[in-house]
Amino acid sequence: MWNTSRKAMLILLSSLMLLITACGSGQNAKVDSRGDSGELKKVVLRLKWIHQAQFAGFYTAVEKGYYKEAGLDVEIRPGGSDFPSVQMVASGSEEFGVTGADQIVIAREKGVPVKALSTIYRKTPFVMFALKESGIATMEDLVGKKVGIKLGGNEELTFRAMEKSAGIEASEIGEMPIKYDLSPLLSGQVQAWPGYVINEVLAVQEQGKEVNIIDPNDYGINFYADTLFTTESVIEKDPEMVKSFVQASMKGWDYALKNPEEAAEFGLKYGDKLELEHEVNMMKASIPLLVPDQLPLGSMEEEAWDTLQKSLIELDFLKKEQDLKALFTNEYLE
Repeated sequence: MWNTSRKAMLILLSSLMLLITACGSGQNAKVDSRGDSGELKKVVLRLKWIHQAQFAGFYTAVEKGYYKEAGLDVEIRPGGSDFPSVQMVASGSEEFGVTGADQIVIAREKGVPVKALSTIYRKTPFVMFALKESGIATMEDLVGKKVGIKLGGNEELTFRAMEKSAGIEASEIGEMPIKYDLSPLLSGQVQAWPGYVINEVLAVQEQGKEVNIIDPNDYGINFYADTLFTTESVIEKDPEMVKSFVQASMKGWDYALKNPEEAAEFGLKYGDKLELEHEVNMMKASIPLLVPDQLPLGSMEEEAWDTLQKSLIELDFLKKEQDLKALFTNEYLE
């Protein structure tokens, strides 16, 4: 009888010890997006454009292990005209994307349920620029000149808004549709070019050319640029995964801001034709555009979305107003 009682007591003590250990482990465990199996959740991020330092924060989140710590296995895919991020994510085959904020609003009007999660470039990197030798330094100087135009995207929207602010009619400028080859500018075929101050402007300067920049901010224009988004269905299906992804991404961007050279070097693993010097220059030029104010990194304001939407309607890019509260949220940044 005594042996039986002793045996029962030992079993009870062992059970208690196991329970205490399990509780302790649960208290110290890191909350992440892993499923019951403990495996990393695989998700895809589709970029707005080809691999380059413009997206360094996302590369950093991979390379520093921030996504992995959040329970995620993230594949970053390049974007571009052949792989438009809104369509790729809306198809349901990819979870997250980066696009211009204007494309979020336009997609909502078309019934595509995309939702902005954070804005990476809160100050637009888009500018018009000209070779210094041309003497062109303002929008007014473009009247009567041949000017390169990228049609159909946020570059055209920003340029049209700059035209309107400067009181210039489109017919007063000789427009030439262009792609991405800078040859027409360098050869004098056009006198001004639309581009990013973190990319095309640097590319021309790296060739020893001086440029004059026409900044949209000087004309009261500043639209959110690169914006991280997903679909409402992804949010409904797994809000914790969305939160984990957004916060790990912002952690990557925060590190990239503080370590621009290292972050630029991470990008070389993703693009085989990238040059370190240009990527470092791009990353350093991006810093004042990522944090131009005192707001938390990535956060968005309804006023900025409202201004963007009104410009889209005024310039005939959009037919009717969309519900702004439905198309963006800051909740996953918190």
